[in-house]
Amino acid sequence: MAEQDQPFQSVWTREEPRGRRRDQPALSREQIVAAALELLDTEGVEALSMRKLGTKLGAGATSLYTHVTNKEEIMELVTDAAFDEVPSPTPGPWRAGLMALAKGLHATFMRHPWLATVVGEVGLLYLAPSMLRLNNDTLTLLEQSGFPDDEADITLTVLWAYCLGLAITDAASQQTIRRSGLTEEEWFRRISPAATAATAAYPVLHKRYAAFTAEAEQPTLDVQQIRMTAFEVQLDRMLDGLDPALRRTESPGIASAR
Repeated sequence: MAEQDQPFQSVWTREEPRGRRRDQPALSREQIVAAALELLDTEGVEALSMRKLGTKLGAGATSLYTHVTNKEEIMELVTDAAFDEVPSPTPGPWRAGLMALAKGLHATFMRHPWLATVVGEVGLLYLAPSMLRLNNDTLTLLEQSGFPDDEADITLTVLWAYCLGLAITDAASQQTIRRSGLTEEEWFRRISPAATAATAAYPVLHKRYAAFTAEAEQPTLDVQQIRMTAFEVQLDRMLDGLDPALRRTESPGIASAR
């Protein structure tokens, strides 16, 4: 099928190109994806280009076109590779399965700080093999746990939205801290007094920042543990609201929600 005849321009909606010219190195799609992933992790989205990726692979940029048609397709492939690191929920209690899935998503977002910032821009991401696997296995777990189809769909959407939203702020925070050259604990010990002072005119906010400043002054401060504890508590509260056994009303259908 000619590229211009495709209804959608995506690596997931066309056949993989075959063959290579004799003067092209024997690059594989896996090599290209691995190199692009490393480049993104170390230098960020702005650093990725066909020319730079070709140089990293010891090949001309044109040799990449054996496997991809443009940079956007590389981003599709690399995003799929990153999400492929997330384990699917295993059969069993649905809350434990969703908690494990959320932790896997969060850990993947933290390993690849660029990932959360590009999810909304990466083509037909929901057709990527990793996403098909994760979504299918999560919905299977929920259906086997007694969730009606519509409730399972809502639960999956809310879980992803929570994990993605948190990852965007956490990844940005991590980038800021890394650029400062400080550890997380050093960073929060320095920023907490300034935040407390800045909120002095806002009493409800101020008491929260003051409490965190007092916590930051403790010699046993472990920011990672604080973050993960908050993550689990917030997720647990959210799952309460999604639990069919705790719901008092039926969720509206599409037509009644308009």
